[in-house]
Amino acid sequence: MSDLELRAEDPSSEDVRALLDRHLRFTRDHSPAEECYALDETALDAENVSLFGLRDGSELLAIGALKRIESFHLELKSMHTAESARERGVGRAMLRQLVAWADSNGYARISLETGSNAAFTPARLLYESAGFRTCEPFGDPVTGANSVHMTLEL
Repeated sequence: MSDLELRAEDPSSEDVRALLDRHLRFTRDHSPAEECYALDETALDAENVSLFGLRDGSELLAIGALKRIESFHLELKSMHTAESARERGVGRAMLRQLVAWADSNGYARISLETGSNAAFTPARLLYESAGFRTCEPFGDPVTGANSVHMTLEL
């Protein structure tokens, strides 16, 4: 895991788009259409969004985005680990690097919205193990029976 590198990514690059497509498919398969809040390629290219990839050499293992909500507050968006990289700690490494990036860039808080059903249990457990705690909706609040909101103070 020590050779993994966090890099800024272009959402239109082929390997990023492929992993993003898998992420969007997953969220759409496990959430009602009106409660799918994952960012697509266009939304990830916004000025207030930083998209990152975790790579082992040239191989893209995971993606994750940080969307600026306020000057001190980010939202974690579109985090997804390639199927071939699962069960190896890649998701945890990605989350750790994103939190470190936010902290080193002066942010005080990272929040996220994830699904409440069983398909999202591994994600919720990962976030909890990293110190995220459930919270009230934030930013442009999205609410629904299928949403869990979590936050981490840095």
